Amino acid sequence: MGMKWFGRVILLLYAVLITAPLYFVVVSSFKTTQRFFASPLGWPKPFTFGNFSGIFKGQTMWKYFFNSVEVTLGTVIIELALGSLIAYALFRFGGIIAKIIFGLFIAGLIVPSQVNMLPIYSLTHKLGWSDHLYGLVLVSVAMLMPLTVFMLKGFMQVLNKEILEAGSIDGASEWKLYARIALPLSAPSLAATATFLFVMVWNDLLIPMLLINSKSKLTLPLAMLQFRGEYVTDYPMLLTGVVITAIPMVVMFLFLQRYFVAGVMAGSLKG
Repeated sequence: MGMKWFGRVILLLYAVLITAPLYFVVVSSFKTTQRFFASPLGWPKPFTFGNFSGIFKGQTMWKYFFNSVEVTLGTVIIELALGSLIAYALFRFGGIIAKIIFGLFIAGLIVPSQVNMLPIYSLTHKLGWSDHLYGLVLVSVAMLMPLTVFMLKGFMQVLNKEILEAGSIDGASEWKLYARIALPLSAPSLAATATFLFVMVWNDLLIPMLLINSKSKLTLPLAMLQFRGEYVTDYPMLLTGVVITAIPMVVMFLFLQRYFVAGVMAGSLKG
């Protein structure tokens, strides 16, 4: 009984740690600047939606929003397409070569992304990809591929090989086995991986800061830095931007929650 209550207390403390910053961000987005500095933790008096209307005043912030959508969707789609093909090939054919290739992808997870910043900047500049959204997509795909392959390979390990063998005996090509059997059976795993990738790319600040120079090509996280001045920071507007940035992730998780949980459970049942 004592351990049961101890676990509940730990969960309660964890919930408070999660809820308190969320409360601060959401409530502050409905405050004026004066009210924010007068009472940072207090309730908005009065509630104001001026920050939300102000942040999208004109077309600039909408442009940043759709830049983020373009980069995130492009990265996730390409990532899943290539990552699922690689993971399927490693799972399907196995052998020492597959183990070596998979080990190289694992090695890509060990190296911190910050270590690669200088080579990435130099390479993208030489290829003419810098300050282009497609360059940002390609770099993001390359940097996240080890994680994608690692996740999907683990998920595909639970696929029933007998189904694939039966399809092969019936004359189905490897492409058909992949497209008509492996992918549909891996749908929950793909949804779980897509959720992880979406959050990572949507919130990414480091790579856009490294590659993007033009103001018209900023992504939302990078655009949020505009609310930080040299001498003063517009915190209510900045936190309003944080709320707006979080909304697509919340909506996506609500729609994919069932598949996300199923995919995570599938990966945990490996072996």
